[in-house]
Amino acid sequence: MAQSSDTFHVHNPRFQAVIGSFPTIELLAEHQDYPFAHEAGVFFPDTNTLYITSNRCIGPGSQQKVHITRVDLSRRPVAYKEIQTDIPMANGGINYGPDHVLFCAQGSMTQPSGLYRMSTTAPYKTELLKGNFYGRPFNAVNDVVVHTDGSIWFTDPIYGAEQGYRPPPRLPNQVYRWCPETGSIRAVADGFGRPNGICFSPDEKVVYVTDTDRVHWGDGTVEDLRVSSIYAFDVAIYHGEPFLINRRLFAMADSGIPDGIKCDIEGNVYSGCGDGINVWSPGGVLLGRILIEGGVANFCFGKNGEIFALNEHRLWRVQLGAEVKGALLGL
Repeated sequence: MAQSSDTFHVHNPRFQAVIGSFPTIELLAEHQDYPFAHEAGVFFPDTNTLYITSNRCIGPGSQQKVHITRVDLSRRPVAYKEIQTDIPMANGGINYGPDHVLFCAQGSMTQPSGLYRMSTTAPYKTELLKGNFYGRPFNAVNDVVVHTDGSIWFTDPIYGAEQGYRPPPRLPNQVYRWCPETGSIRAVADGFGRPNGICFSPDEKVVYVTDTDRVHWGDGTVEDLRVSSIYAFDVAIYHGEPFLINRRLFAMADSGIPDGIKCDIEGNVYSGCGDGINVWSPGGVLLGRILIEGGVANFCFGKNGEIFALNEHRLWRVQLGAEVKGALLGL
């Protein structure tokens, strides 16, 4: 492990309470064959395991594919192994009960984009739970969060068509809420360039959505006049149903784009950006950065101030103050 002022950059004194007195960063695994550590980041504390998805790779017949990797964190060096599933182009993911992962599948030319449930035990059985909006296929479902009422909220940008592995889009760039218990699905937010990461505040009164429109994912070009921002919405109840209101610009990422997004139990907002992980207060003040060369697409909290940062070919463990806990699992 190493402590370095070059890694933990303080913008506001409040960041000291986040990083603690001796923050560290440790390289857990490195895989040069392909960028294995890109998205998801789903931590299961009981087994001390982590599930991650790769960036796009070229598979047999020059077809694009994504690998899913299971990381055993209980040993040093960590053990990691690719697992075989039929989830097409897996991306974001979240814990779904004690022994399942809910994965976003971006889909393929022949397989639907949607939400897949995967068992965390071999043979990693999968099931497509939701694959369309009243018959219209999703574009390339990207990231997901589960509300305590059981509803599932997810983003659906058009990356798949831009990157050549999905048919032309049939839906706008939107955020959806699906209730598995009733089968009801609604579009709850639109007006994005490319909606990407999504999370709730600890009290679930605010939804944060990242917009990564600045990068054209088809050819990788960057257009600075397009947004690289986080938007916040208040959750209001009308006629017994939730609506997203008071859309506001929460923060803009100056380096790269804000991709995956999470909150800690104090309401601070963390997002993977072009220079690592940026951290804002609930009021939108940039508190500090965890600088990781090459940037971070996504990450997740572990136990007692741990963060597992996905850095394409590298997986890092960041140790913040032990009091820091992720809002998702409260650990």
